[in-house]
Amino acid sequence: MPMDYTAAPDYLRDYLFYMKTIKGRSPRTVDAYYTDLQGFLRYIYAIKTQRSKPDKEFLQSIPLSAVTFDFVKGVTLTDVYQYLNHTVDDNQNSKKTRARKVASIRSLYKYLTVVTKRLEENPVKDLETPVYRKSNPVYLDLDESKRLLLAADGEQGPRDYCMLMLFLNCGMRLSELVGINYSDIQGNRLKLLGKGDKERYVYLNDGCIEAINRYTEDKNRRIAENRLKVKETDRDALFLSSRGTRMSGRRVEQIIEELLKKSQVYREGMSVHKLRHTAATLMYRSGVDLLVLQKVLGHSNVGTTEIYTHADDPQIAQAAFSSPLAHFSPDSSHQELPSQPMVTPLTVTSQEASSPLPKRRGRPPKNGYK
Repeated sequence: MPMDYTAAPDYLRDYLFYMKTIKGRSPRTVDAYYTDLQGFLRYIYAIKTQRSKPDKEFLQSIPLSAVTFDFVKGVTLTDVYQYLNHTVDDNQNSKKTRARKVASIRSLYKYLTVVTKRLEENPVKDLETPVYRKSNPVYLDLDESKRLLLAADGEQGPRDYCMLMLFLNCGMRLSELVGINYSDIQGNRLKLLGKGDKERYVYLNDGCIEAINRYTEDKNRRIAENRLKVKETDRDALFLSSRGTRMSGRRVEQIIEELLKKSQVYREGMSVHKLRHTAATLMYRSGVDLLVLQKVLGHSNVGTTEIYTHADDPQIAQAAFSSPLAHFSPDSSHQELPSQPMVTPLTVTSQEASSPLPKRRGRPPKNGYK
């Protein structure tokens, strides 16, 4: 459920509404901005009103409405560096978390200087983003994916299996899955509403269509037997809870976590979103072009899609094994190595050979040496 912004000062509330309605950011993204900026603004208020280092209890007690625009206007780059140091020493924030908070701060000040022009100068224009190591995404291999699918059984088996099939075959986000309506299914095409309310279509393969049909038949049977009462406003929803309401994202997360543990493929970092990573990885390794994969996943930038070209890519391994020195060892050094093609000498035409060399510019060399 989206956060309530009523406690935010007007400049912050206007910024959040702008990011949601004009820039089309998702509610979860805007809420993340709000969370990050609350901590930043409270810290700025604390260091501007008291000299001593503020503690967590004091920071939490500061009403956000007290951080007026004058405090934002008086921020210096030194203040921001002091805040970032606080996030390390007192909050133990990782480099990735600090990078996200820097992005939130820069976004707010860009809005205040470029969009609303309430500030003439942007005090954080030279603020650098912390560099952090981007790790390879966590994903399941093909055998683990099959084990996960087989774990979906029991009374809600058809529904849970259908959710897994769509996650693993279409690479959709959690919010996209819970938002699916029957009216979005057009033959073998499925309309998804992604980030920023951007619509895209994905294609349903035979396995997905069969899973949807099986789940729909099971759902209709339980409705006919009066074992499932569907809320009127959710009749078009594809996935329903046992109470007859549209499935919530949190409930889907709980179900997937239970199935991951049941199938014994759960490990640290594994979550619903990692099923999207799994789908993308399996498609890429099956030969799907990177630009096609970008469209399937709904990425606005192909650079985001490139995270699925993992360092342990079989093609990279094959490149290492294809080296002419791959099987060399001291014991076999007497064996003749495969011959390498000679470099073809550059052919010079008679006209080029007779052309004068370009004149040397600058001072002549000392002692006549060139």
